[in-house]
Amino acid sequence: MNTTSAFNTAGARPLQFPIPANVHAETVVSVKHYTDRLFSFRITRPQSLRFRSGEFVMIGLPNAEKPVYRAYSVASPAWDDELEFFSIKVPDGPLTSELQKIQVGDTVIMRQKSTGTLVLDALTPAKRLFMISTGTGIAPFASLLRDPDTYEKFDQVILTHTCRDNAELTYGQELVAALENDPLIGELTGGRVTLYNSTTREESSRMGRITALIGSGKFYSDLGIDKLDPETDRIMICGSMHMLKDVKELAESLGFHEGSLHQPSSFVVERAFVG
Repeated sequence: MNTTSAFNTAGARPLQFPIPANVHAETVVSVKHYTDRLFSFRITRPQSLRFRSGEFVMIGLPNAEKPVYRAYSVASPAWDDELEFFSIKVPDGPLTSELQKIQVGDTVIMRQKSTGTLVLDALTPAKRLFMISTGTGIAPFASLLRDPDTYEKFDQVILTHTCRDNAELTYGQELVAALENDPLIGELTGGRVTLYNSTTREESSRMGRITALIGSGKFYSDLGIDKLDPETDRIMICGSMHMLKDVKELAESLGFHEGSLHQPSSFVVERAFVG
């Protein structure tokens, strides 16, 4: 299943509750369903919103007197006129059970502040940047891959994306395939971005969790690259809590140190994740 809805506000559903004064009310401009578990959507961007590529915002729906908000990484880069998000579908989730039903013209509400640790300013410069992701954890990397600053700071970017099934890898594949034709950053990305996919459930050309692939050395041999080294490399990690823990421990065992905006270093982790 792979469908996109066109922009048509005529189908917008009426708001059930007034919009709180301290949030933005934005319009859905496109929705794309990848599988029965994953979808992406784009909304209008508030003129006042400023954010770093890689940060997240709190979004919700105006369908209750006290709306439920969840953290969503912005998948579009900081220069984009719209905001893109990549989401899971949770049948009984407080927010995603309804969010997965949104249509073009509907309203999504968003708190005014953006934040997050998965930003370039939390890393010191180096030669290679490794973006390690599972599932919808690829979203902040979709933002960073389309930001010119990424290519100012790093010579090479390696994005890993691990999902259960092959169809769940489509978002990342389309993202990377479109980079070289991007009018703003296409000239910067040529030959500098590598996508490394794997699945954990459905049979595919490469199977296994990313920590197992790195630990066994297959990751390095597949790509024909040198092993991770804190002298030359930086790591960003976003995805399932289990993966975050394992990759963080792996990075620390190799001599990497966690960075922050106050003290940039050699790896960063994003712990805020949609549920």
